[in-house]
Amino acid sequence: MRCVAVFVGINHASAKVDFDNNIQLSLTLAALSIGLWWSFDRSRSGFGLGVGIAFLATVVTQLLVYNGVYQYTSPDFLYVRSWLPCIFFAGGITMGNIGRQLAMYECKVIAEKSHQE
Repeated sequence: MRCVAVFVGINHASAKVDFDNNIQLSLTLAALSIGLWWSFDRSRSGFGLGVGIAFLATVVTQLLVYNGVYQYTSPDFLYVRSWLPCIFFAGGITMGNIGRQLAMYECKVIAEKSHQE
């Protein structure tokens, strides 16, 4: 739950906190996203998952913008909002942690059932 709360806080910060420029916003969100990974995961696979999701989701978003399905009001860098990969990275780490917790719970339930029989 703490990981989800931090992810929601990062999302809220990207929308509500006013920064002088987008580079400052992007660097702050990148630091917060890596801090989220460091606090709740610290695994190479989790970092790889986050980077992979950030890259793929940004590419898909870029394709949607390129094909006119979606449009940014003011793109920052190569027609992409510069903070977008940071949000996708934090989301990937959060979903990975939720999946890991659900898998651990399922293994625990299965182990308890086998001991009762």
